[in-house]
Amino acid sequence: MTSLYEVIPDAPGEGVPTRRVTITVNGEKKTLDIEPRLLLAHLIRQGLQLTGTHVGCDTTGCGACTVLINGRPAKSCTVLAVQADGREVETVEGLASAQQLDPIQEGFKEEHGLQCGFCTPGMMLAAKALLQRNPNPTEDDVRWALSGNICRCTGYQNIVKAVLWAADKMREQ
Repeated sequence: MTSLYEVIPDAPGEGVPTRRVTITVNGEKKTLDIEPRLLLAHLIRQGLQLTGTHVGCDTTGCGACTVLINGRPAKSCTVLAVQADGREVETVEGLASAQQLDPIQEGFKEEHGLQCGFCTPGMMLAAKALLQRNPNPTEDDVRWALSGNICRCTGYQNIVKAVLWAADKMREQ
């Protein structure tokens, strides 16, 4: 039986082709030798130990694996890691600094935009992409931007309120 969360060995087995890639993850440049078939979600979670990126469906349906690639949302469960070569990838771990939460994270806290938290990292990154291109979104804009992310707990209203809260805070700053 195959597990959804397979452990990636430190090095590919003998005879397995590898490709050297350089990816900037949360502002830190990484050069890695990886198998060409490795999914970006697995590289992030197992290879880089950044476990905020969640894998829910493996088919781009749920959005829990959403990361930003060069500032644009991408579902990392169906992106090959080699496709991120030379690009900037941001995960949820890249939102906050050691001293301060990102306004999006604050919004989710203040407006109770999460329950179980499984979808939250993907929601936050989709929200970040929206707010970067539209700092003054309407409720409809937020709903459209998050339409590729599924939440089974909250009913979305508080998530939308959280993103609008973050937009207000970001405009104030």
